Amino acid sequence: MKKIFLLAVLAGGLAFGQVKKVTGSDVQWWGYKIAKSEASSHNGTVKVKSGEMVMKGNQLVGGTFVLDMTSINATDLTGEYQQKLNGHLKNGDFFEVEKFPTAAFKITGVKKNNDKVYTSLVSGNLTVKGKTNAVSFPAKITYANGTVTLASKKFTIDRQKFDVTYKSSMQDVLVKDDIDMMVKVTAK
Repeated sequence: MKKIFLLAVLAGGLAFGQVKKVTGSDVQWWGYKIAKSEASSHNGTVKVKSGEMVMKGNQLVGGTFVLDMTSINATDLTGEYQQKLNGHLKNGDFFEVEKFPTAAFKITGVKKNNDKVYTSLVSGNLTVKGKTNAVSFPAKITYANGTVTLASKKFTIDRQKFDVTYKSSMQDVLVKDDIDMMVKVTAK
């Protein structure tokens, strides 16, 4: 009877996949003023609070990442200017982190991509400020020695779809709708 139970557990694991817990991450963002250029941009980081990747054999088939929006940080500035920008990003001007302390990305599919480096196209649902929209991005996915790493190519999301708006209508005209992101997540 124990052998049958063990066999059922193993078969179930193979059918549904093996869950790997996120152990490391590097999420970078870029926001732009009127002209989308290096000179008119700010960039920074946000931490992954928790997450998991689901493997079926050596293929990534699913997963979820929770971003700690209270950790959003502009890294292109220092001192008083950095504190001011971080305050704008965290308050009602943009992400409202007191009301929405996390954002999440749930993988809904992974398929082959025609890129020599970023050979996978990851699709999923991104939820920011309670708004969920489909997002896809090219990624390089590696799996070795029980560790899976997903590293995205830089991709763009439209902040307006997530109600991430500068609350002053005139100021919002000065900020591009595009937010570029690059994500690297490791799970074991």
